[in-house]
Amino acid sequence: MGWEALEQWGDDVTRIEPLAGGVANDVWTVRVNGHLAVGRRGVRSDADLAWETALLQRLDRAGLTVPVPIPTKDGRLFADGVVVMTYVEGGPPETAADWRRVADTLRRLHRLTPGWPQRPGWRSSTDLLHAEAGTKIDLGAMPPEGVARCRAAWARLVGRRTCVVHGDPNPRNIRLTAERVALIDWDEAHVDVPDLDLVLPHNGAGLDDEAHDIAAQAWAAWEAAVCWDDEHAVRRLAEVRAV
Repeated sequence: MGWEALEQWGDDVTRIEPLAGGVANDVWTVRVNGHLAVGRRGVRSDADLAWETALLQRLDRAGLTVPVPIPTKDGRLFADGVVVMTYVEGGPPETAADWRRVADTLRRLHRLTPGWPQRPGWRSSTDLLHAEAGTKIDLGAMPPEGVARCRAAWARLVGRRTCVVHGDPNPRNIRLTAERVALIDWDEAHVDVPDLDLVLPHNGAGLDDEAHDIAAQAWAAWEAAVCWDDEHAVRRLAEVRAV
């Protein structure tokens, strides 16, 4: 089923215009009962969507500003691959001070989610020291030397606590106002070591040299593996030091 699934949110639902949603989803602004919202249609499983929508509800209740799932007429948080969420206003971070605010918000996310179950089908970076694949990652498709470099970077994270990471805190996925920082687009969220979220412009997280090196190498390795083998992934792998 396609966008006709929007009928399950009521009679007063209209698609307005497409938004940049990446390659995995079709994302539009929609109007639901007179209110601006965002509709997203993709191919994720019901288990995956249940994980994401439950997480967003939990974060909203805890006071983080995130897109909140809007239920269907019968109370479901998604239907036939479609999710409808509140629209989040704001602009991207630009200054060093903005990125420090982003880091503070990411750390709040991390503090709120220790022990959260892994997203269905996903693997963490340290899981991939032994596993070959998980969701978007297939290490068998990468050159063996590249896999060895990635695993060497991830091995430096062993023993650290895990929690939910946003997984893609780039400027497009952040909405700032004077009062708050919002995180949108949770497609890459999963359970992992929080270091992966903290490689930010201007070193917004305030990491010391060693901590930043560990995080930056692990993040470059993750992006190389999750995007392999497009141009961005090749560039990111080149940043991961040889073993």
